[in-house]
Amino acid sequence: MTIGIICAIPEELGHLRDALRHGRDEARAGLAFAKGTLDGHEVVLVGAGIGKVNTALTATLLADRFDCRLVVFSGVAGGLDPKLSIGDVVIADRTLQHDAGVIENERVTTYQAGHVPFFNPTDRLGYPVPADLVAKLKDRLEGFALPPLPPEAGGTGTPPRIVFGTILSGDQYLHCEATREHLFRTLGGRAIEMEGGALGQVCERFGIPHLDVRALSDLAGHDSRFDFARFVHRVAASSAAILRRILPVL
Repeated sequence: MTIGIICAIPEELGHLRDALRHGRDEARAGLAFAKGTLDGHEVVLVGAGIGKVNTALTATLLADRFDCRLVVFSGVAGGLDPKLSIGDVVIADRTLQHDAGVIENERVTTYQAGHVPFFNPTDRLGYPVPADLVAKLKDRLEGFALPPLPPEAGGTGTPPRIVFGTILSGDQYLHCEATREHLFRTLGGRAIEMEGGALGQVCERFGIPHLDVRALSDLAGHDSRFDFARFVHRVAASSAAILRRILPVL
């Protein structure tokens, strides 16, 4: 069965589209779904655009129209964990919509998307990736190293780290040191982006697993928009390389 692959922006999509073989496009909802093989694996590759609604729409079509058995998001993100650097890769073992919840005392108290504590309460928070799938990914990536990024792409001279953890999603681009520190401290997110939590919500409803693979293009602070513009193309190649490495175990 087919694997769905979503990217948000052309810089992410191009690295995978160039490697797609026998690609043929099918247009749906203003999107171009490219069906073909990637390293011998049947995939449907699509650029969804930015944000949770675009991702939810696209993931729904991949699951329902294209009968994908798993959907992966491959792209870039901002770093929240201060131990991580530009170019490092975070693979989600859980995705979480940090902007869903209740506004109290001028701040959002995050709660499970689609729920509020006084109407339909739940103890759940976020969308976990199945533990057996995470174990397969870790085994597959054991001993695998990405090439160091050059200095002009934010590289430090050492291979980027590949880590697992919570990735946060919200419909705002984070450009604030105080918020970055708050989200890391309260929710434990290692990276932040604008799509993965919606992907998790849709895939859960369809009963299929999701993955979120993100290379850090910036550190989600006061310089993040400048770092993103400088590093996004080169850094996006790392998430594409990780995706191609793990395809055989998906």
